[in-house]
Amino acid sequence: ILGTFNLLEKSREYFDSLTDEMKKNFVFHHISTDEVFGDLKKRKASFNENTPYNPSSPYSATKASSDHLVRAWGRTYGLPFLITNCSNNYGPYHFPEKFIPHLIINAIKGKAMPIYGDGKQIRDWLFVDDHVEALLQVAFNGIRGETYNIGGNSELTNIEVASMVCDSLELIRPAEKNGLDEYKSLITFVKDRPGHDEKYAIDNSKIVDQLNWKPKETFESGLSKTVKWYVNNQNWWENILSGNYRLERLGEIS
Repeated sequence: ILGTFNLLEKSREYFDSLTDEMKKNFVFHHISTDEVFGDLKKRKASFNENTPYNPSSPYSATKASSDHLVRAWGRTYGLPFLITNCSNNYGPYHFPEKFIPHLIINAIKGKAMPIYGDGKQIRDWLFVDDHVEALLQVAFNGIRGETYNIGGNSELTNIEVASMVCDSLELIRPAEKNGLDEYKSLITFVKDRPGHDEKYAIDNSKIVDQLNWKPKETFESGLSKTVKWYVNNQNWWENILSGNYRLERLGEIS
């Protein structure tokens, strides 16, 4: 909340200093999440740009708050803005402790692949390169003051994702090479986290119809690229997990 407030205030100061001609090319692009809409549970309708906000967790409540601040700065101070709400991203360079990288890395190490609760929580998965292309379309062609939902058209349960990670790994690095009968034997159910939403689903028809964007990657193709990347870049994620990467970056900064 405070981070967005500071960005908005500095952007407003900068915007007010611009000439009228330069102001035409300015926009504050706020990148948010589908979590602000809350839990779909058993409802059939996916989130669209008019879905009321109903955040479930402290994290999603802060994201919802930041969205509201952006709209308020637009209304009160005339700051040109765009808001995008995306579904779960995945792909290369994803932080190792996030769900899909964590599954891949644990499988490679022969460790348990943890799944919260019963693993039936549903998420819509969006390959990171598709998200970047959507952000560029919105930034350059979106209507100021509008919101665009960005989804990957890949709604899957967490247990389905874990199973597909195992299948993809079997093709790239067979489990027998890791001393295992199969990767799926590593899937382990753990205690569910508090306030865990059951389902998110994005209706991305607005950005598809108005800005001619759609995801290029299926979940299968995107996951294959992701798994290959983590298999081939073990030094990268090992450095991060060990803390060496952070120490190197701090040394560069200092």
